[in-house]
Amino acid sequence: MHPTDPDPDADPGTEPVAVPPGFHRLGGLNGGFIAANGPLYLRREGARVQFGFRVEARHCNIMGHCHGGMLATFCDMLLPLSAHRKSEAVGLRFLPTIGLQVDYLAPVPLGAWVEGEAEVLRVTRSLVFIQGLVSADGVPAVRCSGTFKLGPPFTDTAPA
Repeated sequence: MHPTDPDPDADPGTEPVAVPPGFHRLGGLNGGFIAANGPLYLRREGARVQFGFRVEARHCNIMGHCHGGMLATFCDMLLPLSAHRKSEAVGLRFLPTIGLQVDYLAPVPLGAWVEGEAEVLRVTRSLVFIQGLVSADGVPAVRCSGTFKLGPPFTDTAPA
């Protein structure tokens, strides 16, 4: 797939979203809150796990840049979703946010491809510590870290 190819999994009747090669629409999280802010895309290459989204007008502030709240929301999904895929100790357990630190490094313009990667720093009996870096069209844009409560396993009706 070419970087400008439309998302083959896009909902019918919606504008196609150009995604970089290897990214596929993340299934199972398309209702509720994410329906208003997503979709999110996932790329896995071996141990590497990346999430991304394309900045649309609905994500922007009055200056035409991605709103800081949208970037914080992306970070709040990036960190635990990465932990689900990278840590056997976390597995498919709910990770409610205890604390989220977001440092904005650069503005993210309308139309930019935003992607992030995260690493699990430590898992204790009850907490998970994760950090990540988010770029926009290859430029570092957000540094984030979070502390999450190690919650109960997801049920069959609550996908991770």
